[in-house]
Amino acid sequence: MQKEHLMPFRNQGPDMGWGRGFFALLLLLIAVCVVVWIVSSLMRQNGHTHRHELSPGASPPSKQSSDALRILDERFARGDIDADEYTKRRDLLRGSP
Repeated sequence: MQKEHLMPFRNQGPDMGWGRGFFALLLLLIAVCVVVWIVSSLMRQNGHTHRHELSPGASPPSKQSSDALRILDERFARGDIDADEYTKRRDLLRGSP
């Protein structure tokens, strides 16, 4: 058996073969980006929770806090409380001073 058949790229020199490696790496990078994009899109669609506006440094509202804000909004909409009372209670629920 001849050695040429065992090593077909032996006579191509030191710079030959980089093209395949580069394009394989590029294809792998593109595939990883596509997978990350798909996963982030799915997570964004599933996380469509209603968020109230937060003041800087305030923590996101909890489930109970969100329910309380919703009830407060309803009371204000019905006219049970005035704008000053609404603002004070909303700020208190959000943790704003």
